[in-house]
Amino acid sequence: MAQNAEEIEICETNPNSLVEICINNIARDLDAISIRDPDTLIRSLRSDIILPAEVCEKFIEVFQERHVIDDKIANIFRDTESTKIINLKLRNAAVTVEGLLCFMVHKPKTVELIHCVDLTQEAIDVINDHSENLVSLKFGPLCYTVSQNTLYQRDYILSIPQLRMLSIQCRRATSFPLLLTLPLYCLRHLELSELSQSNYLLALQGLETLESLILYNVRIETGLVEWICTLHSLKHLDLSQSNERLGIFPNPNTMLARMMHCLPRLMSLDISGTNLAGTGSTPPPEAEGEEPEIPPVIVRCDIPGLYSRVDRPLHFLGLYGTHNGACRWHDIPAKVITGDASEDQVLTSAKVYMGRPAMLAHVLNDLYYLFRYDQCESVHQSLAVVLDAMARHIPEKHIQISGSATLFYIVKGKEKDKLGKKSKHDILKALLNAMEEHRKDETVMRNGCITICQFKIPADVLCEYERLVQMLLSCVPYQSQEGFVQRVSIYLLNSLACQVDGNRKLFLGKSGLIEKMVQLITTRHECVLCDDVLEVAWSTLWNVTDETPANSSRFLECHGMELFIACLETFPQKEELLRNMMGLLGNVAEVAELRPQLMDTEFLDVFYDLLDSSSDGIEVSYNAAGVLAHIASDGEEAWVVANPSRDAVLARLAMAIQTWNLRDERNINYRSFKPILGLLSVYHTPPCQHWAVWALANLTTVYPQKYCSLVIAEDGISLLKKIIKDKRPYPVIKDLASIVINNCSRYSAQDNENPAPDPVSYDN
Repeated sequence: MAQNAEEIEICETNPNSLVEICINNIARDLDAISIRDPDTLIRSLRSDIILPAEVCEKFIEVFQERHVIDDKIANIFRDTESTKIINLKLRNAAVTVEGLLCFMVHKPKTVELIHCVDLTQEAIDVINDHSENLVSLKFGPLCYTVSQNTLYQRDYILSIPQLRMLSIQCRRATSFPLLLTLPLYCLRHLELSELSQSNYLLALQGLETLESLILYNVRIETGLVEWICTLHSLKHLDLSQSNERLGIFPNPNTMLARMMHCLPRLMSLDISGTNLAGTGSTPPPEAEGEEPEIPPVIVRCDIPGLYSRVDRPLHFLGLYGTHNGACRWHDIPAKVITGDASEDQVLTSAKVYMGRPAMLAHVLNDLYYLFRYDQCESVHQSLAVVLDAMARHIPEKHIQISGSATLFYIVKGKEKDKLGKKSKHDILKALLNAMEEHRKDETVMRNGCITICQFKIPADVLCEYERLVQMLLSCVPYQSQEGFVQRVSIYLLNSLACQVDGNRKLFLGKSGLIEKMVQLITTRHECVLCDDVLEVAWSTLWNVTDETPANSSRFLECHGMELFIACLETFPQKEELLRNMMGLLGNVAEVAELRPQLMDTEFLDVFYDLLDSSSDGIEVSYNAAGVLAHIASDGEEAWVVANPSRDAVLARLAMAIQTWNLRDERNINYRSFKPILGLLSVYHTPPCQHWAVWALANLTTVYPQKYCSLVIAEDGISLLKKIIKDKRPYPVIKDLASIVINNCSRYSAQDNENPAPDPVSYDN
């Protein structure tokens, strides 16, 4: 038996596609497609497997959501006849240059290497050597400097003649000599985020074909602006900064107006974090040496440098974090704007800056406040943004904090009932990723726990049951912030032990749950502290041993009985604690092979005395009687102690049952009556039958809808009829048996009067 819990409801919505299900299974079981060398642990593709590009690329995407791709995994793709990769996207991978080679031999068209910190500068040679088809290359953040020896040995670093898109994130890299890049005549998109030495950019002269230039977090100098003004084909320009101090331009109005004049094809501009928007509505500036384009009709424009675009507004304008709060102004010549002035601006900012952790953390914080003050309307769109951000930037603590805080309000909010099963799974996965990565951060752990508490437990978390259990078990010793994380984790573990099948209960036992709870109880007892944590710990043991003999055995092996006696002596007046402990021992007593370990004078004396307990109504007395009834059911020869005597125990057992109110409500939950029904056949000891029939009579009287069907389904009626016909049970036992039969008969009659409706079919 276990404590009562809510019924489980699982709503099947938004299911994964068959391809996704198959790839998820392969990602969990690599033996399905590969063979692992027992000595080197390197994996090789099975000879009977052929994987097309779509499967290979999807596998890499799915696998690195939870695992790290290293050289041993990369080796699966070394065979270019049986595997194919066109678009290589590695994130947070642990591949070295050797592992990268396994992928590059496919001569892919696009390559993304994000946060692959084990790659050295030799990776550039591997990319160059297999770049025949390469049109898009994105890598970084770089954390190394190309050595001077390399510079003297050759005239270039990158040699990819067909390259159309180049993106280099240079975080922490003090130098990347772009002047040694061979002419990239096909280049259309260039991103050089966080480059610390902007003078290298001056070497990129003559890129007339460039259509997109991103210089995010690059210190912009006047000479560089002049070079930008020569890129007349430019359609997108990004000069944004995450640090406002680096975004100060001299003469910002004049400088922006000049760029607008020199870049007539520009349709997308990002000046977030800079002062280029000016201070508000002012007369139109005059570009130095040029005649400004003045519209024939005087109109308002709050950004002076964009006055020339009033009649031809930009498609996109980034104004997030601009000086003077430009995103909040009214007359802005742009169709789409990033900023924090509205929900649309915040969501647009999140999508645009998804690859920029520093800016994204601020945007997610803005989104969090929209939810906190119930001002967000686009809940599902916001959810998609938050999940994407958390998945892409797992190591970024501030993103995980803001993201998990927002998820709390989404799961708790007015749209929670519209969340499908897949959405809940994605949310849970994001939270667990964050918690596993930032185990030592109190805020991340707290956010994760309280958000998971908003789910229906265990129904909504069965998809990640084992992973969640392991995470929560690691939180049990948590002591910071007055044990908040520890307390919530224990509550969740207790809920996870309720209403789950035997296999999951066995997993809980094998995972060390029982040992953790026993250790926690021991610590509380030594400190003479009886609080909710102690009570829930015993409750968890009660639930995890329900119909699970292996877990009951683990409890005894952990000296659980001695701990029970110790807590009983130290906290004799704690009713909730006593009820939880006795419920647990009721589960232990149901296991026949464990009952000899309860045949101890000290233990039996305790159960004997508790028969008269009025603690928590009848619950403690009921459970003590159940323990003794099961022990006595093994017969006289099994009762090997002199005191208390078996006859005295049975007499007092029968007297205690007679004092209970048959209509008392119970705080208990039976998923099966098999242990109780087993006692109905113990004719050699009628008091055992007495306890069993009273339990059935009480439960079918108070909760007929829940328990009458269980009695019928488990063939309890035939056993009860045998009791009535047999001479050995005393009259009160037969009377109780008749009550159960009558309760079940009434339930069946009502059920027949209200049959379930037939399914409806629709004919064409």
